[in-house]
Amino acid sequence: MSNPVNDRRSKTPEWEARADLVVLGSGVAGLTAALRARELGLRVLVVTKAAVADGNTRWAQGGVAVVLDGDRDAGDTVAAHAADTLTAGAGLCDPDAVARIVGAGPAAVGWLRASGARFDAGATGLARTREGGHSAFRVIHAGGDATGAEVERALVAAAGAQSVPVLERHVAIDALRTPLGEVAGVTVLDPHGVPGLLRAPAVLVATGGFGQLYQATSNPEVATGDGLALALRAGATVADIEFVQFHPTVLYTPGARGRCPLVTEAVRGEGAVLVDALGVPIMRGVHPLADLAPRDVVSAAITRHLAHAPGGVDDHVFLDATGISGFAARFPTVSAACREAGVDPAREPIPVTPAAHFACGGVVTGTDGRTGVTGLYAVGEVARTGLHGANRLASNSLLEGLVVGQRAARAVAEDLAAGVLADPRNGREPAAAVAAVAERDSLQRVMSRYAGIGRDAEGLAVAGSVLDLSTEDSLLWTQEAVEDAALTLIAQALVATAARREESRGCHVRSDFPERDDVTWQRSQAIRLSPSGQPVLADPVLEAA
Repeated sequence: MSNPVNDRRSKTPEWEARADLVVLGSGVAGLTAALRARELGLRVLVVTKAAVADGNTRWAQGGVAVVLDGDRDAGDTVAAHAADTLTAGAGLCDPDAVARIVGAGPAAVGWLRASGARFDAGATGLARTREGGHSAFRVIHAGGDATGAEVERALVAAAGAQSVPVLERHVAIDALRTPLGEVAGVTVLDPHGVPGLLRAPAVLVATGGFGQLYQATSNPEVATGDGLALALRAGATVADIEFVQFHPTVLYTPGARGRCPLVTEAVRGEGAVLVDALGVPIMRGVHPLADLAPRDVVSAAITRHLAHAPGGVDDHVFLDATGISGFAARFPTVSAACREAGVDPAREPIPVTPAAHFACGGVVTGTDGRTGVTGLYAVGEVARTGLHGANRLASNSLLEGLVVGQRAARAVAEDLAAGVLADPRNGREPAAAVAAVAERDSLQRVMSRYAGIGRDAEGLAVAGSVLDLSTEDSLLWTQEAVEDAALTLIAQALVATAARREESRGCHVRSDFPERDDVTWQRSQAIRLSPSGQPVLADPVLEAA
């Protein structure tokens, strides 16, 4: 058998397809962009590595944060929503990006509703709830706690009605690039591992986050950061990668690995309280908003509290929702998950623990999805628009996907019309599909242990050493290899940026540097790949146009 380290052969593509725009990912960002691009007359092809509805969007429970005209809390404003976003972002949000995205929210939600999404009705207008970090009840929801599922249902149905072509169970490997470095398509593997070429002058990456970097996450199994790695290999810049938001409350089950059921923040918005094994409130005196403090504050408080093992319990706390009347009707998804675990939220507290939830950083883009690489666009969790900064405000993610997805489609149409994109016939596939890969279980264990909520220099050094010593070159001839290569590259980038940021800010918490340092660190860190394919720090961040 040949050694992959020395085997530089590439599988010859056996099929080819063409489009004006290839969209990688079928969540809220990808499908919104695809539908809007179709409305603008573009030939669109969507690629997703699972079934079309199997992405992260359908697991979103809380809702969409938006201040609607004529349907809002008294005194609530778009400016207040923007202010809450900036506060949660801990000094690293781009104020202009926040204003543009939050300000475009009402129109984007109107488009979504016109596309068939149905939100829960209240006594007057739409029902609204409040989540951590919000100063008003402005989060609209669907199916109680099944907002993501309804958004995904509506978008998938709209894509079907408009006959948007979708390649299911295909995984993207690398971008096709011209001699000038422009992106002109992607290489993919079909469900049987047969390679193919998708040629297009524009590729939009909407592949979501990388929750599978950790042992416990709210993300589905497909969230392995493939699109982020593809963009890096295509020459894009990535920023804020060290800021991984841990959701304070996923359902705790002993020994759980992979995706854990989410217990939406809206449960606390309706009055539930976090307590330890002795019944002591965890957030009392920690923050003025108590249980509705921003997620980084709550997750860190839980982690600190568990270090003392109150009542002999050091791996989970409890969410007391027994005071919420009609819990099962208001939160049917959470209620069903609890029942499956043998917990009755109406009579007993819910065991919960923090888990990796959302990547605040990603490919550096403008609010139109454009990156610094001609022909490459990014939208949604995989992108870093400047909206989230060091910590995402609850329920801003669906909003971002809707707003920037539409804006990115328009940007592609404009760039095509202006003739600034490459001729896809000039796109060349990479010389060899080879990348460094670490064994996934070991990678997840070391990242969870040393690069989770609490970090320090010693632990990050250990993580870096383990990653360096455990990687082997692998041919990207299977979906598993593509995913593991992406997780390895992202882990290396995250450890490097986390080690360099010697402060605590947002969801980056350093036990050896517990204070926020606005003199030195009120700035983003950028990562690019070196000519040898290694992630290297590349300050300062170059904002996309």
